Order: sequence, then structure tokens, then C-alpha cells
Amino acid sequence: MDTAPLSLNGYQAGAVRTDRTQGKGTGLDLAVLGLFGETGSLLSETKKKQRDARSYLGYEASVVEEMGDALWYLAVIADHAGLRLGDLAGRDLAGGPEPTFADVQPQRALPLHVPTVAFEHTLLQLAGAVGRLAALGARGDLAGSPDLLERLSAVFGLLVAAANEAGVTLEQAAMRNLAKAEDRWPATRVAPPLFDEAFPDEERLPRALTIDIFERTGGNDRRYVVQRCNGIFIGDRLTDNIMKPDDYRFHDAFHYAYAAVLGWSPVTRALFRLKRKSEARVDEGQDGARAILIEEGVATFVFGEAKQLGFFEGQRPGDLGFAFLKSVRQFVRGYEVEACPLWLWEEAILAGNEAFRFLREKRRGRLQLDLVGRKMLVEDLPT
Repeated sequence: MDTAPLSLNGYQAGAVRTDRTQGKGTGLDLAVLGLFGETGSLLSETKKKQRDARSYLGYEASVVEEMGDALWYLAVIADHAGLRLGDLAGRDLAGGPEPTFADVQPQRALPLHVPTVAFEHTLLQLAGAVGRLAALGARGDLAGSPDLLERLSAVFGLLVAAANEAGVTLEQAAMRNLAKAEDRWPATRVAPPLFDEAFPDEERLPRALTIDIFERTGGNDRRYVVQRCNGIFIGDRLTDNIMKPDDYRFHDAFHYAYAAVLGWSPVTRALFRLKRKSEARVDEGQDGARAILIEEGVATFVFGEAKQLGFFEGQRPGDLGFAFLKSVRQFVRGYEVEACPLWLWEEAILAGNEAFRFLREKRRGRLQLDLVGRKMLVEDLPT
């Protein structure tokens, strides 16, 4: 395990790898707006902790995350301007040409339970420094301004001061930020092992599965969806279960996508009677009724969000919102699928929505699940 101190420039290189602001907006505008937003988020965390002192949990973790995000934007702005993050820390550091986070903040972190007055004042100063940076950009070419290094250095210095007063280290914030970026935009995409690999064949999700889905019309022109696998009809007839029809009856495409891409779907396990009964705790805790309800909740939440965005038509891996994906994974906290990275969740959600859009248009289709390749394809039913 690498225990070497993290250098400022090393962190910047990792941050820049996940930079998606380049080429968007005008000059450095988007990255500066991002820095301004993260500074505001730090102030917001302080406000919420003061207002809801007893009920607001996770304050320290939130502060560390927001500091990491602010540091990310600062590193990206510096990179866009041809500066290294180490340039913002001054020339008198003991670390020499490659200053580390430990050089700029050598003290150990202390628990942060309550916002201090000094911390609040420094955050306000930080907001002012970011505002002056934004004002510099509003007057012309930010990247070419002779005052840019001075303004960025002021922001960096106040970020260090805020971390000192908060009792956290910027190195901790930086490392968590890099891990967060890797979770969302990894350098190499390698899916974790399937959750049921160690179980008997009869308790595993099929590594390849073909599902036919099509719509029927019953009495009073009531529409419903049925499914067929290997010539056998499976599951119940599905309707929208809402006053204003919205084609939710095709939503099982989401469950099959979770099975194919994530290797997780208590709903699919129950449908095909593949619960892992050889281990009672897994059978009850991971494949039981509560897990099924959790998955249905995830599918409903994703459907509601996707419905407002054209069911993610035209979206590609890397396009879905970070906050949205975090909210999805929050649903499954405590269950095995929590271990799946955000990028894999995104691929599952996109695959499910692609199939849903196809079924919604054609009113029928065939899903091909490939758990080995971690993908799901949709095609026309043969005539």
C-alpha cells in the first residue's frame, strides 16, 4: 500500500483526468462557477449544522467532501491557466519542487463537531476571494490576467486556513475526492465479481437469459404487459398502477438491466425462484421481501427522474448527474449492491432506459441479458 504523502501536483494530475469542464462555457467560466458553488456548499453545511445541531448528521464527512470538491475546481482552474497547484502554495515550502499537502498543513486532523466562529469567518473570506476571482474573469480574459496567480493563491491559502480551523486535512479531502472521481469516472472500467459466484448453480442468476415482453389489450381496452421466457409465460400481468397512464408497465426492463449489469436483482431472483437459500442470512437479508421492496423503490425513483428527461435518450456513459447516481445508491445502503461503483450503476440505468424506450415505442421486444459481459440488449421480437 502506497503511504507516501500526496503531492499537490500529483493530486492536480489526478483531478485533471476527470475534468469535464474543458471546452464548455467561455474560458475558465464554468470551472470558476463550480468553485463558487462548492464554496457556497461549504457555507450551507455550516448553516445547516447551526440550524439543526442535534438532527444534522454527517457534518464532518460533508465538510471534507465539499472541501475536496472545491480543491478539485481550484486544481482544474490552475491547469486551464497553465499553472501547477504547487505554484499556488508559495515558494517557501519544505517540500521543495514537489510540495505535499503535509507541507502546507502539517498538523493532525481533529474531530469537527460544531462550526467554530473562526471557521465561519474564514469561509466568508474564502467566498469573497472566489468572488474576486470571478470578477476578474468578468472583466476579460481570466487565463491571461497577470493577477490570476495572486487570486488563485489567495483562494488556496484560505482553503488551507479553513481546513485548519475545521480540524480536517486537505490531504484527506484530496484523497477522498480522487476516490470519488474514480468511483464515477474510472481510468479503467472493471466490474466487481458477481455476487452469487460462490453459490450453487441453482441459486445463481442465469449468465445468459432471453426475455420476451409484449403488450396485450383486455376488456374495456385495458392494456397490460406479459413476459415469456423459454416459451413459458412468467410473472403477473403488469399495468401502470397510476391514474394517468405512463407506460410504467414496461418497467421490468429496469430490473433485468440491474440483473445483467450489476449482477443484482432480488425481483428477478424471486421471479425465477433463484433465492440463495443455502445461506439463510443471505436468503433473508439480500434476497428477501425487504430487498425486493428496495429494488422496486429504486426502479420507481429512476423512472420518475428519467421520465422528466426523455428516459435519458441520447445520454452516454459519463452523462448522468453525480447527485442523481449518489441518490440511487443511497437507496441500497446496507445491501450487497452498495459495493457497485457509480459508473456501473449508470450503465445499468442507461441499459434499462434504452430497453424501456424501445418497448414503449414498439409495444413489444426481446431482452438479451449477458451477465458475463455485464450488458443487456433489446431487439425486435421475431415474427
